Amino acid sequence: MKTKLTACVVGLSLLTACQYGADEDSSLFHQSGNTLNVSDRPELYNEEGMPNANDSSANFGYVRHQKSGIPNDVTYTETPGLDREATANAISSLAVQLPNIQDVATLVTDEEVLVAYRTDSDNRFETADQVKKTALSAIPRYYHVYVSDNPNMIQQIEAYSPLDSTSRDIDEILTKTINKMLESPQGRALNKGENANGEGYGEINEDVDDDMKDQYEKSRYKKEQME
Repeated sequence: MKTKLTACVVGLSLLTACQYGADEDSSLFHQSGNTLNVSDRPELYNEEGMPNANDSSANFGYVRHQKSGIPNDVTYTETPGLDREATANAISSLAVQLPNIQDVATLVTDEEVLVAYRTDSDNRFETADQVKKTALSAIPRYYHVYVSDNPNMIQQIEAYSPLDSTSRDIDEILTKTINKMLESPQGRALNKGENANGEGYGEINEDVDDDMKDQYEKSRYKKEQME
């Protein structure tokens, strides 16, 4: 009889422990479609803005996605696109805080970032490098960044703000503007495989990728051949 009673007690204890663990797991995460988020527990995470510390900016951000096993699952959240206006605002806001920078204008297209600024810096190269790296910190890695300390370029890129990727002759317009911006310092090359604007060398699609560096090198090669 004691043996049976002991077995029952052990069994109930294990069942309670399993239930407790399940409750803990379910309370830690809540699932919406294929996205698992930390639940709204103040000591972990709170969507209402309750901070983990005195400063709400100290909180970590965490989201987990799981691939659905159901084809064409409508509950799956699509990958969010880049908010170009918000990105341009972030870049200009950060860049204007750099030393010797008084005015910054940023245009974000589907693959380029154009940053024009006004500065009283005595070292144009270093300032250009800082502005460029500030822009690079706020965008996806496939973007190319072009900067200019020519104040006239501020009005130039501002004129393109009403346009979009489908506007007529937009590629030609931007190419002409970028060529003008390249007359200003662009800062250091990012690494051995990329130039100062983030354009790569020896990429898989190098033969079909028409970067500004390709146009520059082609024109330089053509000039050398004519000399």
